[in-house]
Amino acid sequence: MDRAVIVHQNFLRRLAENDLPDGPMPDPSIAPARLVEIYRSQVLSRQLDRTSRVMQSQGKGFYTIGSSGHEGMAAVAEALRPTDMAFLHYRDAAFQIQRSMQVPGQSPVWDMLMSFRTAKADPISGGRHKVLGSRALSIPPQTSTIASHLPKAVGAAYSVGLARRSAPEHQCLPDDSIVMCSFGDASSNHSTAQGAINTACWTSFQSVPMPLLFVCEDNGIGISVPTPRGWVAANFSNRPGLKYFTCNGLDMAETLTVSQAAADYVRRTRKPAFLHISTVRLYGHAGSDVEMTYRDKASIEASEANDPLLHSARILRDINVKSAAQSIEIYNEIEATCTRVSVEVMQHTALSTAAEVMESIIPPARSCTPSNGPSATRRTEVLGNDIKQMSDPQPMNRLIGWALSDLMLEYPEIIVAGEDVGRKGGVYGVTQKLQNRFGQDRVIDTLLDEQSILGLAIGMAHNGFVPVPEIQFLAYLHNAEDQLRGEAATLSFFSDGQYTNPMVLRIAGLGYQKGFGGHFHNDNSLAVLRDIPGIIIACPSNGADAAMMLRESVRLAREEQRVVVFVEPIALYPMRDLDEAGDGAWLTSYPAPDRRIPLGEIAVAGGGTDLAIVSYANGYYLSTQARKALTDREIDTRVIDMRWLAPLPAEAILEATKDCKNVLIVDECRRTGSQSEELMALFVEAGHRRVARVTAEDSFIATGPAYAATLPSTESIIAAATALVAS
Repeated sequence: MDRAVIVHQNFLRRLAENDLPDGPMPDPSIAPARLVEIYRSQVLSRQLDRTSRVMQSQGKGFYTIGSSGHEGMAAVAEALRPTDMAFLHYRDAAFQIQRSMQVPGQSPVWDMLMSFRTAKADPISGGRHKVLGSRALSIPPQTSTIASHLPKAVGAAYSVGLARRSAPEHQCLPDDSIVMCSFGDASSNHSTAQGAINTACWTSFQSVPMPLLFVCEDNGIGISVPTPRGWVAANFSNRPGLKYFTCNGLDMAETLTVSQAAADYVRRTRKPAFLHISTVRLYGHAGSDVEMTYRDKASIEASEANDPLLHSARILRDINVKSAAQSIEIYNEIEATCTRVSVEVMQHTALSTAAEVMESIIPPARSCTPSNGPSATRRTEVLGNDIKQMSDPQPMNRLIGWALSDLMLEYPEIIVAGEDVGRKGGVYGVTQKLQNRFGQDRVIDTLLDEQSILGLAIGMAHNGFVPVPEIQFLAYLHNAEDQLRGEAATLSFFSDGQYTNPMVLRIAGLGYQKGFGGHFHNDNSLAVLRDIPGIIIACPSNGADAAMMLRESVRLAREEQRVVVFVEPIALYPMRDLDEAGDGAWLTSYPAPDRRIPLGEIAVAGGGTDLAIVSYANGYYLSTQARKALTDREIDTRVIDMRWLAPLPAEAILEATKDCKNVLIVDECRRTGSQSEELMALFVEAGHRRVARVTAEDSFIATGPAYAATLPSTESIIAAATALVAS
C-alpha cells in the first residue's frame, strides 16, 4: 500500500482512539489561538501533499516532492516577520502557508495547487515549475536540492546592513529585517552550504552585520543515505561567530519558542544563528521514490509513528483547545477544501509553446531615477589628477578602472566585490584607487571563495544594489558556475519576472599571457557561460570599447535587470603596440562618460570585399595585425569585432559580411564548444559557402615558451585567409 495512504489512515485511527504520543506541555505564554493556526497550516501542508499525488495520478500534476514530516516549519514562519526574506528548502510548504496567514489577501490553497498544476496562472512561476515562492510573502522561488541558495542568503543578509548605511533606490528589505534560509541535513554537507556558512561566520567574526538565520531541517536521511547520528550538531554547534539553537521539530510549541529566541537573537545582535530542527521524512524522498528498497520497514514505521500532526493534535488536546475529534474535523475540512479547489485547478491550462516557456527568461525592465552624473567639482574631487590623463592614450586596464570610478560616482548603488579588489586594487590593477575613493562598504575585499563572491552579488541584488563582482581568473569561475546557471540566470524564469538579481560579473580571462600561470591563468573557454539562457556576455578588444561596453553593461543590469558577464582579456590589459614595438597603436584615450556601445553593436574596420575576418578580443587584435599583411598580398580585407558574444549579434554580423566573398572566423577559444561553432552554423544557414575558421586547439595552455603554441597567431590567420581566398 502507498505509504501516504498508510500515514493518512494511521493519523485518523490514532486520533479516533485518542492514541497520541507523549510530550511536554507548551509554554503557557503562547496564545492557544496561535497554536491552532499553526496546526491548521500544518494540516493544509499535509493535505496539499496528498492532493498533489492525486493530481499526478490523473496526469494533472507533476513533481510531487512533498513536505510531510516537516510541518514544524509552520512554527518557524510564525516566529518571523513576513518582511524577513526567506530562501526555502523544498519541503517548506508549511512555512509558506503559515506566512500567508500573516499577510492579508493571500490564498495559499489556490496558489500552491496552481503551482502543482504548473498552470499558466500559477502566481509565482507562471507554470514553469512546481515551486515554493511568493512576491507578497518575500519568498523568492527556489528549486535547489543542494543548498545552492545559501550563498545568496548570505548576500541578502549582508545587504541589510549595507542598505542601512546607504539605501539603494530599489531597496526592498526593511532596515530591521533578518534573512532566513532553510535546507536539509544532507545538503548541509554540500560545499555550497559549507562555504556560505563559513562566509557568514567569517563576516560575523569581524563584527560586520550579518542578520541571517540558517535553519537545518534534520530528518536523518538524504534521499537514501543516512546522516550519522549527532553529525549536524557536532558540525555546527561550535562554529566561531555562529550561535547554535536546537529544537524538536515535531513539537510545534517548542519549535515556536526556540525559533522565536533564534530570530530575536539575530535581529538584536545582527549576527548569524544556526537553528537545528529535528524532523521526520514521510512518504520517502519524492513521489517516485520506493523507500522500502533502501530503508527497513521498522525505520519507516518509526518515522510514521512520529507524525508531527499527531504531536500537534496532542498539544491542542492537552491545553484543552481542541479535542482529538475536533482535530480530525479540521483535518477533514481542509481535505475537502483541497479536493474542491483541485478540481477547479485541474481545468486550468498549462504552458504549451516555446514562446510561453521562454517569456520570463529575460527579466522585465524597471523604472530608474534618471541621472545627470556627478558635478564637475565632485568628479574632480574624487578622480583628481587622473582626469588630466584621460585625453592621453592609455592601456585597457586603466580605462576600465576609470569607467568603474565614473559609474560608481553616478550610481551609489553599485558595489564592487571580490578577492583583492580593494586594498591591492586587483591582480592586474584594474580596481586600484577604488576603495580609497569610495570606501570599504562599496569596494569589498571578500574571502577566497568564488561561490560566496557570486552569492554575495546575487543576494545584494535582491535588495536593490547593482553588484559588480569580480572573479580573478576565468578558470576560477568553475568553482562557482552553478551560482550563475542554477541561481542568477533562473530567478526571473522561475518567478515569472517577479524576482531578479541584476549584476555585472567581471572576469579576467582568455589566453596569450606570456608564460604565466598555465591553464588556470590562461583559460580560453567560454562554453560554460554561452549555454546559460538569458545572460549577456561582453568581451572588449581595446580600452575605449571596454569603457563604453562596461557602461552599457551597468545600464543593462540597472535598468533592464540583466545578468551580464564582462570578460576582460588579460593579455590586452597592458597592450600598447600593434605592428611595431613602440607604435602605441593599441592605446586609446578615455571616451566621455556619457558614451556607450549598445548591446549588439559590432565594430567594422576596413571595407574590403575579398575577405571578412570575424573575431573578438585577442583574436581581433591578431586579425588587425594580419590585415596589413593580407593587404600587401592584395587581399582586400575587413575585420569585424563581435564585442558581444551572447546573445550573438547575428543580424549585425550577417549585414557586415553580406558583400564579402570569403569569411574567416578567428576564435581564440578551443575548437570544441567555441563561438566559432555557432558562427559557422550562422553563415552556412544564411547561405555562405566560403567560410573557414581558425581556432585554438582542444588543449589546455602550457606554461613557459609554448604558452601560445595551441592558440591562433597572426601567422596562422594569414595562412588560413590566404588559403581560403585562393581555394
